[in-house]
Amino acid sequence: MRKFLAVINVIAWAGFWSFGYLALAGEDFSERQLIIASALAFVGFGVGIFAYLKLCCCAEDCGYAKKTKQLDAETRNRAQSEHPL
Repeated sequence: MRKFLAVINVIAWAGFWSFGYLALAGEDFSERQLIIASALAFVGFGVGIFAYLKLCCCAEDCGYAKKTKQLDAETRNRAQSEHPL
């Protein structure tokens, strides 16, 4: 699963940069082509972010990366109640 996510991540970011460049630098393209390139760049960005975040979670689960230090609900609520605002 991790390798699949890594491949999807690379392909998505490559699509984002490729189609994003075409959307921004394309002077001889029709409006329809620019909209399609922009939409594909947006899809590449969304899939790239999603795959990257899933890879981060997989890295934490398998022990490759340190776990994030998140507070439990009771500690978080106590800290927020002590805040002066």
